[in-house]
Amino acid sequence: MKTLLVLLGPTGVGKTDLSLELACRYRTSIVSCDSRQIYREMRIGTAVPSRAQLAKAPHFFIQTRSVHDYYNSWQFETEALAKIRELFSGSDVVLMVGGSMLYIDAVCKGIDDIPTIDPALRAELTGLYEREGLEPIRAMLRELDPVFYGQVDLNNGKRVLHAVEVCRMAGVPYSSLRTNQPKKREFRIVRIGLNRDREELYSRIDRRVDAMLEEGLEEEARGLFPLRHLNALNTVGYKEFFSYFEGSVDYPEAVRLIKRNSRRYARKQLSWFRRDDDIHWFHPDAREDIIHCVESHL
Repeated sequence: MKTLLVLLGPTGVGKTDLSLELACRYRTSIVSCDSRQIYREMRIGTAVPSRAQLAKAPHFFIQTRSVHDYYNSWQFETEALAKIRELFSGSDVVLMVGGSMLYIDAVCKGIDDIPTIDPALRAELTGLYEREGLEPIRAMLRELDPVFYGQVDLNNGKRVLHAVEVCRMAGVPYSSLRTNQPKKREFRIVRIGLNRDREELYSRIDRRVDAMLEEGLEEEARGLFPLRHLNALNTVGYKEFFSYFEGSVDYPEAVRLIKRNSRRYARKQLSWFRRDDDIHWFHPDAREDIIHCVESHL
């Protein structure tokens, strides 16, 4: 039976190195499920693998979109499944790697069928968002779907905007279309989770931020500053520098906030993943145990 091997875990835990080992071992490709590495303008701040690492195995969904493009987990489900099925024609195992919770769930469990959004409607709402901010979009959602309004993170512009799009397009509340019933896949899914002791993980995250700064994160963020209103750039490592460029924080505070918010995001990822009892957890250094677990499911 064809097997999708999913390697997941919090930011900075060490997924990249192990993914390359597994890809070489099973002579397969890597499907990235990172919602920010997909943007070509955000290389340093999203820790895109180096050219040498990318050359060790075929990679997909890395730097294939622009920050100007609208992209979400519904699109990823469709495109990633198509690529995975294509790759199964040449390999019994395909490796998916990343830490974006919704993207992983989209492929492994599926997302409810949502109507395709008319480009004119999307342009209308996106234009309103860019001109007047999130508040008028929130007001629309409160009127169109008070149930989802009470559930969603109202500071997450991408999710609020998409919910309004669906309400307007379908003519019914977005919440009425959400069944939360997992979809069956025609292939086996094996999920391997990586984690470390908290102090060890946080130390790695801080060191990785330092490495990004040395590589030129500030310059990369400065080049994207004029585009800071785009949803793709509401991302740790960029938004803190945007505050620095605007003068609301100084440089040391911006760096402190990047490290703090990266650690907070890692906690959020782990809280999300721990709800899934099908994930097999390991320390990244436990290579033999990980291989044994994978082999036992193939």
